[in-house]
Amino acid sequence: MRVLVSVASRHGSTSEIGEVVAQVLREAGHTVDVTPPDDVERVMPYDAAVLGSSVYVGRLSASLRDLVQRQGAHLRLRPVWIFWSGPVAANPVSVSVPDDVAAMVDAVAAREAKCFVGALDKAALSLSERALVALVRAEDGDFRDFDAVRAWAVGIADELTRAA
Repeated sequence: MRVLVSVASRHGSTSEIGEVVAQVLREAGHTVDVTPPDDVERVMPYDAAVLGSSVYVGRLSASLRDLVQRQGAHLRLRPVWIFWSGPVAANPVSVSVPDDVAAMVDAVAAREAKCFVGALDKAALSLSERALVALVRAEDGDFRDFDAVRAWAVGIADELTRAA
């Protein structure tokens, strides 16, 4: 199957999660295009899509929301999975679902929406971003669990292989 992996990532760590998903799908024999949401003109050439976004101030990226608004009707015609990264802590106490995840899941009839713990490099942030993470007391560091990402992607690959 031909799969679109489209990830909105402000500083790159969420894109790296998308690259791992793409790698697993390729290893399972699928053809995968990794394209940022702003660069996706049409989803019609794809048999499935995995959409991802970093989360800031409790919302998914505007570029991913825009992709869903532009291509939502076409995305609904194929299997879609959504993931986001945002919580940054060694052991996040609770994971809150961004305000717009339910609407996005509904808009594309996503099979699953999955949260992955993210990474935060405070030195790479703008002044306003540093103020925001100070306000919410976000931890500096890379907390991503790539084994969990791979396991999730294997489930997607298996489902696509059965459907092919």
